[in-house]
Amino acid sequence: MDSAQQEATEKAREQQTTWYGEPLGTLFRRLIADLGLNQARLAVVLGLSAPMLSQLMSGQRAKIGNPAVVQRVRALQELATDVRAGHMSAAEATAAMEEIRRNSGGNVLGDRTGTVRSGSLGIPANPTKRVVREIQALLRSVSDATEIQSASRLLADSHPELAEFLRIYGIARTREAVEHYESHQG
Repeated sequence: MDSAQQEATEKAREQQTTWYGEPLGTLFRRLIADLGLNQARLAVVLGLSAPMLSQLMSGQRAKIGNPAVVQRVRALQELATDVRAGHMSAAEATAAMEEIRRNSGGNVLGDRTGTVRSGSLGIPANPTKRVVREIQALLRSVSDATEIQSASRLLADSHPELAEFLRIYGIARTREAVEHYESHQG
């Protein structure tokens, strides 16, 4: 790899860190390890081609262009957290990954009743988390993290609550957004 390619790859990884919290190669390798996947299966679950996943992991591409894929990544991150914590069995995780794969956008983990279909299991979906994910997906579909962060900074002095909303739902992790959402519900 020549120095121009190395520089472009490093810039892409920096952008990924800004947009997704870490380089996608690191994030995807962790998902692969935590969920017992291989790269090809991860690509299928996310709805990406294997070459696209490889380009994102290596830093040849910086941004996931499809908001539904970003939403699936977030859903898999939360699923991996549940698996690591022992809150979900391997069979339940496999069923949940299949549900994530089948859905594109909107209610990523739930059907219209708010229940994840996992074979004969009915795992209640967290309605607050679903709402938060939909807000995040909408914000992230109209602007990238850098633009949202810039808008948040511009609004911080004149409209601090709106700036906080943009920062939390546009940039922060789902867990932080859920906490914010729950703290503002009557």
